[in-house]
Amino acid sequence: MATELKDKQVAFLFTEGVEQVELTEPLKAMREAGAGTTLVSLETGAVQMFNHLDKGDTIEADLATSDADASLFDALVLPGGVANPDAVQFVRGFFEQHKPVGVICHGPWTLVEADVVRGRTLTSWPSLRTDLRNAGAKWVDEEVHVDNGLVSSRKPDDLPAFIAKVIEEIAEGKHDGQIASR
Repeated sequence: MATELKDKQVAFLFTEGVEQVELTEPLKAMREAGAGTTLVSLETGAVQMFNHLDKGDTIEADLATSDADASLFDALVLPGGVANPDAVQFVRGFFEQHKPVGVICHGPWTLVEADVVRGRTLTSWPSLRTDLRNAGAKWVDEEVHVDNGLVSSRKPDDLPAFIAKVIEEIAEGKHDGQIASR
């Protein structure tokens, strides 16, 4: 077992309808790298994942967003959008505490809602480009982009590059220049 993330705690924030591979592949990689992981959703219990438009497996959420606290984790992985107020505050906490955040596909919508993309450069599923620009971000069409601890990718095909960069950023630790705008 790899140990580059030994003693690191990583939260995965997702909700019903999450793209299964965008949750399960990074989750597996973080565990293989030695990280402790906590699955955070709107409520604890079974959450339905999807394979594009078809139902996939269910996965058990360990912690509800209303009970989640960013200070308990070293990093966050966001494999989809979650606009619940508790989830938005949880996400903002990672930026306020200068902790690495990995976000893929539609996940940046939550970052827009948390008002943490202004002045940042990131990528996403192409349909989010205008929303990200309107929120003050620079959008780029890249397999993976890193902006001072914020790792972003576009789609499931980008998972290998995304996972590698997220692990690298978590292993580095805090990013003092990472700020949350309000």
